[in-house]
Amino acid sequence: MAAGGSIFNAMLQEFDGAARLLGLDPGIWKILTHPKRQITVSCPIQMDNGEIEVFTGYRVQYNITLGPAKGGIRYHPDVTLDEVTALAAWMTWKCAVAQVPFGGGKGGIICDPTRMSRRELEALTRRYVAEIVDAIGPDKDVPAPDVNTNAQVMAWIMDTYSMHVGHTSTAVVTGKPVEMGGSLGRREATGRGVMITTREAAKHLGFDIQSATVAVQGFGNVGSVSADLLSQIGATIVAVTDWKGGVYNAKGLDIPKMLDYMKQHTTIDGFPGGESIENAALFALDVDVLVPAALENQITAENVGEIKAKVIAEGANGPTTPDAHKTLHDRGVFVIPDILANAGGVTTSYFEWVQNRHGYFWEEDEVNRRLEVKMCDAFKDVLQTSIKYKTDLRTAAYVVAISRVATVTKLRGMYA
Repeated sequence: MAAGGSIFNAMLQEFDGAARLLGLDPGIWKILTHPKRQITVSCPIQMDNGEIEVFTGYRVQYNITLGPAKGGIRYHPDVTLDEVTALAAWMTWKCAVAQVPFGGGKGGIICDPTRMSRRELEALTRRYVAEIVDAIGPDKDVPAPDVNTNAQVMAWIMDTYSMHVGHTSTAVVTGKPVEMGGSLGRREATGRGVMITTREAAKHLGFDIQSATVAVQGFGNVGSVSADLLSQIGATIVAVTDWKGGVYNAKGLDIPKMLDYMKQHTTIDGFPGGESIENAALFALDVDVLVPAALENQITAENVGEIKAKVIAEGANGPTTPDAHKTLHDRGVFVIPDILANAGGVTTSYFEWVQNRHGYFWEEDEVNRRLEVKMCDAFKDVLQTSIKYKTDLRTAAYVVAISRVATVTKLRGMYA
């Protein structure tokens, strides 16, 4: 449950504003605000000490009008059905904004993976997949990595599913190791999308990204790649925080050295290239761009008054509460919403799925070139919609997404 209420209700608030602007048909409105399917499973496994533990897992398929459900699986002690449902809804809109033929899904298991052995994690993954195996598949629902899951977990999922169906099915998951059908460029794709949309925002707003200062919250896959790619196009990364601590250097941080430090220490806390900084201070920095790339509900009514950034590029899902977003919009802060800014991941997941189904794989340059085209098109569509409706980018992104899903819902008609 989110601080201050349901994460799903926060998603509905965002949806409602856009739906009103669109004049959405009341019947379609009802359909698009209800998840198609919510699955709850119990996953008993034998722990290394011989005891049996039963873990609760979820898989939500929010909407599959445009294609198979698509979305990650997270392992975290605080996973709730409400959170997974909201994330599945956001995936629905994200896929529609990016114009990839997927619906929205999400999964999660309530567990603390930091306190589990590799064998326990593999056993839990395989049991979870066995419990939901009838609901997933290349044409039904295609999982991917999320918080605390990675390419290895996807390999276990693919293998378990393949054992059940009796043949190797690479297209059942994305974010796999490249050796077993993963796409080149997939690991960097979400961060690359953040970089592309931030660069396009700078062009629109008329400031030079090469002289821009950037602060990044989170140095996991999304945050670290965003920081690295933004620094490669000339931006100065002045501050980064992660789960344990943070580093600030007004002259700029050496991101390649930070990446090496991260590999050795699993945190950037204590990195010698700057002074220590906490999240609260990072949000208050006078920078051009702020990239929240950690968890939900980081920018709230309590801390929004501290933010001085011109642009916020939401690398994480749902990092800004609706109240905080309204304040930012009223102050003229240019917020690139999550369903646009971090859509690079699902776009390249789509590319991976396509490659798996064709049995033909692209060079990394081609993956990145195709991603560049898709992200620039999505940014342009959302920006033009925001100008047309005289609204902020988040509402505009929802207008674009809802319009696309609603159109196909009407065309397909009502099955009864």
